[in-house]
Amino acid sequence: MSALGTDPVLLYDTTLRDGTQGEGISLSVEDKLSLLRLLDAFGIAYVEGGWPGSNPKDLEFFRRAKGMSLQRAKLAAFGSTRRPGIPCEEDSNLRALLAAETPVVTIFGKSWDLHVTHALRTSLEENLAMIRESVAFLAAHGREVIYDAEHFFDGYRRNPEYAWATLQAAREGGARWIVLCDTNGGTLPHEIEAMTREMVQRLDRPVGIHCHNDSGVAVANSLAAVRAGARQVQGTINGLGERTGNADLVVILPNLALKLGCRLEPEPRLERLQQLSRTVSELVNRPPDPFHPFVGESAFAHKGGIHVSAVRRHPETYEHIPPELVGNRRRVLVSELSGASNLLYKAREYGLDLDPDTPVVREVLRHVKELEHQGYHFEAGEASFELLLRRALGLVPTYFTLESFRLTVAQGGPDGSPVADAEATIRLRVGAERIHTAATGNGPVNALDHALRKALLPFYPAIGTFRLVDYKVRVLDGQAGTGARVRVLIETAAERARWGTVGVSTNIIEASWLALVDSMEYGLMKLGIQAPASEAVSTG
Repeated sequence: MSALGTDPVLLYDTTLRDGTQGEGISLSVEDKLSLLRLLDAFGIAYVEGGWPGSNPKDLEFFRRAKGMSLQRAKLAAFGSTRRPGIPCEEDSNLRALLAAETPVVTIFGKSWDLHVTHALRTSLEENLAMIRESVAFLAAHGREVIYDAEHFFDGYRRNPEYAWATLQAAREGGARWIVLCDTNGGTLPHEIEAMTREMVQRLDRPVGIHCHNDSGVAVANSLAAVRAGARQVQGTINGLGERTGNADLVVILPNLALKLGCRLEPEPRLERLQQLSRTVSELVNRPPDPFHPFVGESAFAHKGGIHVSAVRRHPETYEHIPPELVGNRRRVLVSELSGASNLLYKAREYGLDLDPDTPVVREVLRHVKELEHQGYHFEAGEASFELLLRRALGLVPTYFTLESFRLTVAQGGPDGSPVADAEATIRLRVGAERIHTAATGNGPVNALDHALRKALLPFYPAIGTFRLVDYKVRVLDGQAGTGARVRVLIETAAERARWGTVGVSTNIIEASWLALVDSMEYGLMKLGIQAPASEAVSTG
């Protein structure tokens, strides 16, 4: 049993509304419907779909959501209290909330007297009536009403009597939940905990918490509120939201379930957490944050040899939870900081059983440290490292052997337009056959890629499924000017697989070629494709 009591904690997701207020964030109606299904399947109690009175997109979303059969989540429409001096029956916002036909309606009202007099430009008494009457109007139409007390903590600090009166008005109107909002995100955890505890003790309604991350403590504030008795936590997936974002449910959820021992209702499918986080990143067209707590690729990545040695024996020495609980996995990195433990761990990942005393282990470690000193970065090019290890063991077929390549770049069109046309001519051997071919591209690397594929496709048709999805170049020693060493990272994809390869040279073309060759050979190797019988096995 949790030390916080037996009452369940319910998660309230506002990604579809508050999350889309973040800069550069936009979701189509189809995106929102897709995410609603995903949140329902995951196990979120409430999903706030949007503000039906504010824009045509949300009107369309709620129209189409009416036909959905949600299994675990309740859909909420969001809006404000009635306008000053307007009866509830005539208020267009409240009518739109009812027309959305959601089982839950969340409305916000002003808790801070400064906002009442300066933003609403009405009297304190009229604001209380707006809250009370709006909640009562929606409740009388059979809606479960959640009242968001906007700017509550700022208002309570400055005028506690009036802020408390606004909560009383919502309670009198029949609000099912009263949610305390840190709308400006400026309150600290100890303040949140103290004020929330006081409201929990004084109210005869369950209390929720809604935090913004302007001070970088939205997650801590949300957890502090739960410790103080709040039983609904509002936030967004990945912390999306206005300004610096909302409280991140991806971080809050495992802390509640695994650290505070809270009973979550419904019980979420925690093992799908990483998948949920990444899907939302895809929907909003942002790359997943590798350093995201719990779900990022680096959240359970180990680099130092001493760490890896300890984790091999007892994972809890350097892992606060088993990564599988949140759908993540342990990663061991190989770099100049690596010891034999890193290498042996990676070998087991690749299905290789190495004797720690074998000379190959020492030789590969020496080679890795030397290459990293030159500028190689195997953390981002793990496929190149696996090839390096397998080549040292004589386990990589020689798919082709380069004899030479030549690049020609023509700059400027006949009319003086700034175009670049590159041609690559390549000579290589596949088995006993010699191939001489050429191809063009929009740059030298693109042309080289086309020429290599053109030469190899007749022998290895699978290469036609390989897609270069990312290409990065970094100058490693800028003080050397145009003679600087560069590192090229290539990410390749085929069906559901992705792999990264790396090349380093003072010649950007050579660095690109090294990474490109590794990307092709790794893909062929993982598919189990054999080289022509006349070719020997590469031993590096």
